[in-house]
Amino acid sequence: MKYAKISRLAVLSLFLVLPSMSAFAAETYYTDQGHTEVLFSWNHAGVSIQSGEFTMASGKLSLDPDDVGQSTIDVTIDANSLSTGFGPLDTDLKSKNFLDVETFPEITFKSTKVTKTGENTADVTGDLTIHGVTKPVTLKTTMTHRGDHPVAAVIDYYKGKWVAFSATTEIDHQAFGVGPFSTGPITISIVTEMKDREK
Repeated sequence: MKYAKISRLAVLSLFLVLPSMSAFAAETYYTDQGHTEVLFSWNHAGVSIQSGEFTMASGKLSLDPDDVGQSTIDVTIDANSLSTGFGPLDTDLKSKNFLDVETFPEITFKSTKVTKTGENTADVTGDLTIHGVTKPVTLKTTMTHRGDHPVAAVIDYYKGKWVAFSATTEIDHQAFGVGPFSTGPITISIVTEMKDREK
């Protein structure tokens, strides 16, 4: 009888411990600004493909390597960090004609669903907010690295755990209320290295 009580207690304890073990399985990573690029490109009237970049972006990833579907990511982009390499175009894109960065200084992405599509690939669906308008988008994502950083052997900054990703999606900028005319789809390409500490 005493043994049965102990067994029931052990089973109950196991059920209480397992959820907390699962919670601790997630790994947290933060974008490394020096190795994060948020690029956008568009077709210039069928003549050429033009591109620009948001140079300031920060993100936090909660990665569950055992159940990728439980992972989440939250990203904030400084809209005023837009740069195409051509000053007059930057000024126009930041103005009320397009992004209106004074009124809408941030672009955000918050994941709502992660679907594993391959050994190192996943579709990351989430809410993208641009110009105060939120629309669902799906990023085609590839994990290019997870673990110790190779450069850590020579530079202390790189010590710790790292992950790296590339991701792409397309958006209709006018669906977000951006621009007086359509340039066609905007391709967004993201490359990032993320570390297990914020600084």
